[in-house]
Amino acid sequence: MELTKIEGVVDSVIYRNEQNGYTVLDVNTDGELITAVGELGDVEAGETLLLEGKFVNHARFGTQFQAEYCERKLPNTAVNILKYLSSGAIKGVGPALAKRIVDVFGERTLEIMEKEPGQLMKIRGISPKKCETISEEVKKIFNLRHLMMFLSKYGLRSGVAMRAYNEWGHQAIDIIKNNPYILCSPCIGLSFKKAETAASAMGVKPDSHDRIAAGIRFILSENANAGHSCLPIDTFEKIVKSYLKISESDFYEVYNEMTADEKIYEYVKNDRGFVYLDDYYTAERYIAGRISVIQAFSSPDDHNYDALIDIEEEQNGIHYETLQRKAITTALSRGVMVMTGGPGTGKTTTLNVIISLYEKKGETVMIAAPTGRAAKRISDLTGHEAKTIHRLLEVTFDAGGKLVFRHNESDPLGCDVIVIDEMSMVDVLLFESLLRALKLSCRIIMVGDSDQLPSVGAGNLLKSLIECRCIPVIELKEIFRQAEQSCIVTNAHKIVKGEMPDLTKKNNDFFFFKRTQPESATALLSDLVKTRLPKAYKYSPIDDIQVISPSRKGVTGVIELNKVLQEKLNPKDNMKKEVRTPVYTLREGDKIMQTKNNYDITWSKDGEQGAGIYNGDIGKILSINRHRMEIAIDFDGRITNYSFDMADQLELAYAITVHKSQGSEFEAVVMPLLGGFDKLFYRNLLYTAVTRAKKLLILIGSEDIVEKMVVNNKRTNRYSCLTAMFRDEMRERE
Repeated sequence: MELTKIEGVVDSVIYRNEQNGYTVLDVNTDGELITAVGELGDVEAGETLLLEGKFVNHARFGTQFQAEYCERKLPNTAVNILKYLSSGAIKGVGPALAKRIVDVFGERTLEIMEKEPGQLMKIRGISPKKCETISEEVKKIFNLRHLMMFLSKYGLRSGVAMRAYNEWGHQAIDIIKNNPYILCSPCIGLSFKKAETAASAMGVKPDSHDRIAAGIRFILSENANAGHSCLPIDTFEKIVKSYLKISESDFYEVYNEMTADEKIYEYVKNDRGFVYLDDYYTAERYIAGRISVIQAFSSPDDHNYDALIDIEEEQNGIHYETLQRKAITTALSRGVMVMTGGPGTGKTTTLNVIISLYEKKGETVMIAAPTGRAAKRISDLTGHEAKTIHRLLEVTFDAGGKLVFRHNESDPLGCDVIVIDEMSMVDVLLFESLLRALKLSCRIIMVGDSDQLPSVGAGNLLKSLIECRCIPVIELKEIFRQAEQSCIVTNAHKIVKGEMPDLTKKNNDFFFFKRTQPESATALLSDLVKTRLPKAYKYSPIDDIQVISPSRKGVTGVIELNKVLQEKLNPKDNMKKEVRTPVYTLREGDKIMQTKNNYDITWSKDGEQGAGIYNGDIGKILSINRHRMEIAIDFDGRITNYSFDMADQLELAYAITVHKSQGSEFEAVVMPLLGGFDKLFYRNLLYTAVTRAKKLLILIGSEDIVEKMVVNNKRTNRYSCLTAMFRDEMRERE
């Protein structure tokens, strides 16, 4: 689509996000006011802008100009210069002082302020100290402006310029010219492909070491996003050479430089080299080393706690079976352990005894889980407060303004025992941070279901902990009588064993409706959610029922189902305000999900203040304020406000993927199973979905798809050397 150009003077700035430069403003173009939106940076009233973009018709705000590129021109008339300075563009210069400066210097005002700031002392009210302050502010503004203009030539938006200026200050242009690929660094976050375009325009050669180094990091990062904490060097070499179109000698020359400088690492496992980004190598080595130290100082054998367990049995009126008693004994005896098992095997019952016995010994126990919903669930089940790992570690900023965890080796958590639930969801980077925040004497009890999907982040932590055979692992296997009455539980265990679940029963908590056409499946699904289940079970369509789909795309994928369910459960209403995102139109009353970790956003709950909303958190839109351009959202009692430009972090959550459902339980789950997404039809994905339902599960689709998933025991293949590192560490300590 061809872009439109408009030019005009900024009349007023309506809204600006200081972090990323997203701005809403009115531009005067030949007497007509046009509302423009985009990453326009620190523009102020009085500036002349040349904008490229397109006109869009917003449902609530009418016609807007969506700017993709922005060229800025400083005001060049006395009237516009006065307007610019009066807007507060330069700290320390208000409307009255601005008028006095412009009265003296007229159209040369900005030139004087940049090149001859000493002349400002001619103005009444400007002392040498104030002159110096104004001069420093002007330097910042002009340096940032020059940087924005420089980057705009390469199609890079102001948000990139602002991050680069915050990182490198007035040296930013020289640093970027020297190596455009430095914009791919985590502090700036430019994609490799966009850096490629800019670098090519700047004349960087394809065999440049900077380009190859950035490409190596990019490919490793992309694979980390896919779950791999490392890659085999032989496979990696082929990928890099093909993607960057370089020779083997060029690859190894840069590869060897990077390993020598410890920018990447190589680890040899079974005579095969594996290459790591520095963060993931450090994390896996630290985890292996720390766990082996705990093991070295841990009791090598279980003590006898039968008498204490007998007392708990009597007090609680519960008989603990052999493996449960073994798990309790191991938790009390050892420094670290894993307790795993499927639904109905008594993990929570066992955990409650472990917590009770530790507290009776006077030990401080903390409980953590990877997501807010998982923390709430384990808190409800145990009656003890549980927090997300992020909240437990407390996100803060270091001296350089980067996000870090407050609790670490220097400021450890004040617990003697930590319980980590839903370990299958914990990735290696998060686990490393948690380990660093624990005292060496702290006992670690990890609880999870190894048959569920692995974490979204890189690594396969729970699997590695179990397979290393270096720490005690207790797997609870017996399904208790009460749980045996649930078809959800019995069918989940059948699925894990590779057996077909019973799809014929119609009088329990597990139902199957055969549908072969996506349209008829969607119609039944929406009717169940809106009408039939609320009528039969008194379930709330928003709070109690969750639609879970294997896929995002397709007729029965999350995106399309969300649009159908939104129209059924929260239809368009002139009384309900809306805001658009790239995928959805969000409106007041919608059920939504946060799609990325946001450590900055603040919230309040029952008088408590906190920060951080995380990937997978589900909430409800309370209100949309057009004047303040804010969205008020309730995340399980945590009330927070999002600016409109943050709305792209939100998605509708009437339907969610199986991966996003991990760590949560819902009163009722409805799941469509039909379509052509073979790569998503495998056993532990089905098992994970089935075990999300507490009281009712409904599958809609084809028996053939169910059978295909049960038979397909393909495990997500993730490259990691953590198991080998565990064994190496243990051998060294023997």
